[in-house]
Amino acid sequence: MTATTLLVEIKDAIATITVNRPSAMNAMTHATVQELAVAVQELSASAAVRAVIITGAGEKAFIAGGDIAMLRELGPVEARELALLAHGVCTAIEQSPKPFIAAVNGYALGGGCELAMSCDMRIAAEHARFGQPEISIGTLPGFGGSQRLPRLVGKSKALEMILTGDMIDAQEAWRIGLVNKVVPQSELMAVTRALAAKLAGKSRSAMKFCKEVVTNGLEMDLDRACRYEADLFALSFATADRQEGMAAFLEKRVPDFRD
Repeated sequence: MTATTLLVEIKDAIATITVNRPSAMNAMTHATVQELAVAVQELSASAAVRAVIITGAGEKAFIAGGDIAMLRELGPVEARELALLAHGVCTAIEQSPKPFIAAVNGYALGGGCELAMSCDMRIAAEHARFGQPEISIGTLPGFGGSQRLPRLVGKSKALEMILTGDMIDAQEAWRIGLVNKVVPQSELMAVTRALAAKLAGKSRSAMKFCKEVVTNGLEMDLDRACRYEADLFALSFATADRQEGMAAFLEKRVPDFRD
């Protein structure tokens, strides 16, 4: 793909998307959201990619939200169109058969926090900061934050962050379950790549089923979700990877997944 605000690199079956606007704290413009939509779609469909990392350029910011100068010029119709475009990106990440990991290398605010929350896992540098500060500029989260944040950290903590607009540090984000791990800045990409490599070595079909059952099951009542799990569990028994995985376990060897 050709992009002006993103860098996309593929190495050893791991794709890295870098939001590349360091002079603007990697704040997202309309073009950035459009380019993310294309990148997520293409990488999700690529046979050469087994896992995807999203990060920001530099060491100050992951993504410090939407570009306020751009947002200021939008009318209600344009604002809704941008929000729906961003929702599409986040949903595509959640529904992708590939695992997505956010390497949060600094401020993850507004749309940046929302993009990170749509990823399957989040690894944060020690100096990272998270927040939904939209209320401080007279609006509210528009890229899914009002829905994903309470699902991750609970209603009360989510409302505290959304209604005050206050930031939390990486350790607090870990304590409340917003991030999976906090590491020194110097180790962030190495730790994230090691996790991505581990995920890339798993069965692609099983990875797809696992993401589907967790993401979609959360929107169902428990009985329906468990039946859905049973259906996908059964479907996995039709795959070559299931046969290979069980054979490798019994033969005490590393599986060679190819589905």
